[in-house]
Amino acid sequence: MTWMRWRPAMERALYGADGFYRGPEGPAGHFRTSVHASPLFAGAVARLLAETDEALGHPAELALADVGAGRGELLTGVLSALDPELAARVRPYAVELADRPAGLPEQVVWTDALPTGLTGLLFANEWLDNVPLDIAEADEDGVLRYVEVGAGGEERLGGPLEGADAAWAARWWPDGERIEIGRTRDEAWASAVAALDRGLAVAVDYAHSAADRPPFGTLTGFRAGREVRPVPDGSCDVTAHVALDSAAAPAVHSLWTTQRAALHALGVHGGRPPLALASTDPAAYLRALGGAGEAAELTDPAGLGGFGWLAQAVRMPVPRSLEGLPTPAGWQTLLP
Repeated sequence: MTWMRWRPAMERALYGADGFYRGPEGPAGHFRTSVHASPLFAGAVARLLAETDEALGHPAELALADVGAGRGELLTGVLSALDPELAARVRPYAVELADRPAGLPEQVVWTDALPTGLTGLLFANEWLDNVPLDIAEADEDGVLRYVEVGAGGEERLGGPLEGADAAWAARWWPDGERIEIGRTRDEAWASAVAALDRGLAVAVDYAHSAADRPPFGTLTGFRAGREVRPVPDGSCDVTAHVALDSAAAPAVHSLWTTQRAALHALGVHGGRPPLALASTDPAAYLRALGGAGEAAELTDPAGLGGFGWLAQAVRMPVPRSLEGLPTPAGWQTLLP
């Protein structure tokens, strides 16, 4: 049997020639993200883009970079929600390893590498949880060792953690029998933020912080809408929650909040429409009721609403809707 660390195994399983994310169905064929749950999510990102444009002073060209773009669903939804004046100035980038899908708006730049020198909004929805990472477990003497995995998902302990990984574990995850070494996510996010000359970078994901690290990790798999054993053979998604506190790029104004708080601030609420509308305009009432149900799903604190939002402003003020949002218990707010 061939054994390897989880990081290269994930890399091959997710992004190799026959990897999970190379399939024609894309993420939507296997699991439901906020983008697929409701167009209200794209509408909220459109509002955030408009506020970013305002904070930047309405530049002649405004970048919208969707990192881990799937099949372009979020970009398509945001572009359709913008007013014509702003839409005319937006330069949309879909950053994705898979081939460009048919039917995508012509103005979308499809690329497998993030451009640099951007001015605008960089948005990464459920991207960092799929950045490959190594797993470590403590042996019987308490020494952290890399976990190695076989083709069928079997595991064994390998060698002790090396310098940079050992330093990350000691700094960010000092306790726990099994840890997920987020150093590669930190580096990926720092590179994404560095693509902005001026603008706002937002990462949205399953998240934890130093105050609530999961003692046995979160590595899992998804296939066809169901959670499955993580097997690195390309047949399923392989994902792990994100240590968003370690990912925050230094020397940049940063804030953490929940998706529930962020979407409420951006106008997405799950309140029921008034019953009086049912008698005066039944069709409008049914539409509003459907929208309320979708908003409730997006903001459910036990589901999508519990996602972490890490927002980092680069050479610009924080957009007004995000100012003063609550920080989850145990998380810190970093200042420039």
